[in-house]
Amino acid sequence: MGFLWSLIIGGVIGWLAGLIMNRDVPGGAIGNIIAGFVGAWLGSIIMGNWGPVIGNFYFVPALIGAIVLVLIVGVVMGFMRKSRS
Repeated sequence: MGFLWSLIIGGVIGWLAGLIMNRDVPGGAIGNIIAGFVGAWLGSIIMGNWGPVIGNFYFVPALIGAIVLVLIVGVVMGFMRKSRS
């Protein structure tokens, strides 16, 4: 049950990051989950582990890490679209 809870919270974190950045995370729900997990990893590297823990994620660093990830993915996808044109 803990793994399922982590998937749900990871998806919510990725979804929130997409909403805050006003960009869609590629891959839909799976992309949100991946963004949440990678964002949590990135956030813990950048900011450390602090704040409320929800579903084995330190929520604030995970959200900030996911926002950074969505920004990076958006920039890379933009460059890829421009290079195809």
